[in-house]
Amino acid sequence: AARVNMSETYDFLFKFLVIGSAGTGKSCLLHQFIENKFKQDSNHTIGVEFGSRVVNVGGKTVKLQIWDTAGQERFRSVTRSYYRGAAGALLVYDITSRETYNALTNWLTDARTLASPNIIIILCGNKKDLDADREVTFLEASRFAQENELMFLETSALTGENVEEGFLKCARTILNKIDSGELDPERMGSGIQYGDASLRQLRQPRGTTAQNKQQCSC
Repeated sequence: AARVNMSETYDFLFKFLVIGSAGTGKSCLLHQFIENKFKQDSNHTIGVEFGSRVVNVGGKTVKLQIWDTAGQERFRSVTRSYYRGAAGALLVYDITSRETYNALTNWLTDARTLASPNIIIILCGNKKDLDADREVTFLEASRFAQENELMFLETSALTGENVEEGFLKCARTILNKIDSGELDPERMGSGIQYGDASLRQLRQPRGTTAQNKQQCSC
């Protein structure tokens, strides 16, 4: 039998977005998560870029399919078309720029109206390594997160601090909601797909009952 590429055998695939104003470090966060290193010469993203990584979350293997969107206003119409059917999002601001923090409400509205009202969002205060230039306190941002039912972390794409945790926290919450029945992967636009591993488990019992029914419908 052909050997299965382990990295591509997963229980679930989740579609993720990375959104927020230009220059907050969205691409650097994604690069740090995928490549485990800081992206030195990062330019503004044009349109949308893409990355994926398979992670282990609570005993399940999950492939995160991550769409990194341009923060610049002129790409807004392009990027918004990618919001549809996203299960999770990292909403990013720069702790040294109050302007990027003030824009969060607009990004949040976009995500909840265009992706799904149930989208799981984690707020990431990036550039945590530049604490001396901080314009937004941890407390203020965590209050904003609480009021808007978001998870919250301060991250550093430069040092890697909390970057992995941001993506994993989001994935963990989605898994918990699948387990509790709050999220239905089979609902159109859920941003969740079953991978090979869970499809095999799901399909076997269902397949056999369907066959039995056909046989007895004489």
